[in-house]
Amino acid sequence: MARTREQQLVDTFVTLTDTLVSDYDAVDLLQSLVDNAAELFDAAGAGILLANTDHELEVIASTSERSAFIGLMQLDAGEGPCVEAFVTGQTVSVSDRDEMQHRWPRFAALSAELGYASVHSVPLRLRDTTLGSMNLFREDEGALNAEDAVAARALTDVATISILQQRTAEHALLVQEQLQTALDSRVSIEQAKGFLAHTHGVDPDTAFTLLRSYARAHEARIADVANDVVNRVLVLPAAEDDSTQD
Repeated sequence: MARTREQQLVDTFVTLTDTLVSDYDAVDLLQSLVDNAAELFDAAGAGILLANTDHELEVIASTSERSAFIGLMQLDAGEGPCVEAFVTGQTVSVSDRDEMQHRWPRFAALSAELGYASVHSVPLRLRDTTLGSMNLFREDEGALNAEDAVAARALTDVATISILQQRTAEHALLVQEQLQTALDSRVSIEQAKGFLAHTHGVDPDTAFTLLRSYARAHEARIADVANDVVNRVLVLPAAEDDSTQD
């Protein structure tokens, strides 16, 4: 039986709160967040940018290569709703292409080329600490309705709390190191995606699904599975059993 939207929202909150432990996979946490947020809020794509130890944003999770690419291009251009949400710590919502063009010309041109017409960016923020931003890209013009905007902010708040829940004066450095490790793991994950795309004859999005499904089925970190794949310690099957999927 298909889940109702309300059930999916509850399940997403449960998934996020289950990470309130000392040891969890930050990449999988944030990937789950963008996957569910895109579906819940009718977005064509979603992505999360996270600040590294130098306070520079990097793409940590995305629903597709397209949504990852637009995140990277914003970083390259130094402008866009995702960057602005992080810098200001405030939600940025743009409902049409004209407003995008007025505020961020370079982002607007790329957004139109990729087929996006509106965007909603929410900071991952707790009090004075902003870790990054979650961004919902939509193909139709129009603002996210008020209820969805509140729900999206609530999800990012829980994700932020999950990451920062052990952050005290003595743990601040450890938390930052954990976040940097998560960002660094994207390098091996991207390498494994490319390797699997070549060996299995699939696109990068499918390759990532194979990695993530295997990691979940075997209770392993995605980065560890990626390293084993790249180093040819592990050979992934061409397709995972449906029972390993969300």
